[in-house]
Amino acid sequence: MLNSITLEALRALDAIDQKGSFAAAANSLHKVPSALTYTIKKLEDDIGSPLFDRSQHRAQLTPSGKLVLEQGREILKATDRMMESVQQLESGWERHLRIARDTMIPCDPVFNTIQDFNKLGQPLDITLSVEALGGGWDALHSKRADIIIGATGELPKGLFKTMPMAEVSAAFVVAKDHPLAEFEGELSSKDLEPYTSIVIPDTSQLLPARSAGLFTSRNTIRVDNVEAKIKAQLMGFGVGFLPRHLIKEHLACGDLIEKQCYLPRPPIMMYIAWRADQEGKALKWFANALGATNWKAIL
Repeated sequence: MLNSITLEALRALDAIDQKGSFAAAANSLHKVPSALTYTIKKLEDDIGSPLFDRSQHRAQLTPSGKLVLEQGREILKATDRMMESVQQLESGWERHLRIARDTMIPCDPVFNTIQDFNKLGQPLDITLSVEALGGGWDALHSKRADIIIGATGELPKGLFKTMPMAEVSAAFVVAKDHPLAEFEGELSSKDLEPYTSIVIPDTSQLLPARSAGLFTSRNTIRVDNVEAKIKAQLMGFGVGFLPRHLIKEHLACGDLIEKQCYLPRPPIMMYIAWRADQEGKALKWFANALGATNWKAIL
């Protein structure tokens, strides 16, 4: 009967698929292989369909097995979410926190904050991700992140809590060997048009995408983070704006040369932000710790 299907059986099926064999799965679950074989056989009897094709040297999932595994994983995820919610309700500490940083934010301050949190001895699974432009607000809006470091642009009203960090300024730069390196004066759109631009696209998935510092160019190279953009411009692939705090050394040694550009690019304020309806102790700890970081010195 379908109501006989247990979470233990679904976890066994998931482990076999993840580990590639009954023996490896049994080891990961701290069981003997015979116990795992019995669990899967009982699951097959309960469902009334074989989950594995055992005619080959290595057992392969049948179409029924794939279906049970796919939907079983959704059940396991829902169960884990339920348990996390219960644990948070009882203790106030969430079990999982998703932290996203804008690509202009260096990772070291984030890692230092995590290191400080680990000293508390409080169990917490942390997922780190990177966003660009409006992607930070979008990550909070779509609930793929719990807290964002370096959100920019217009502040949504009512939905989020925010802390100001520091203003970030950008410089329009070219590599020392780029044809524009010797250009004198302010670059116009006509001056830039023959050259390739290096851009980081907005990572928004639901909210409207934003753009910054775009100009008409012969070609465009899109990269997914600021480190790649800096590398591409150092190699002379193209030109564009880069955050000053990340290229200070390159400007000082002359590898990158700043140019005046017709495009306005005033400094922008960055914010730490999180959803106003979140009450977890881990989120509050990180919000306070990140808010106390000396971002003006970093940025």
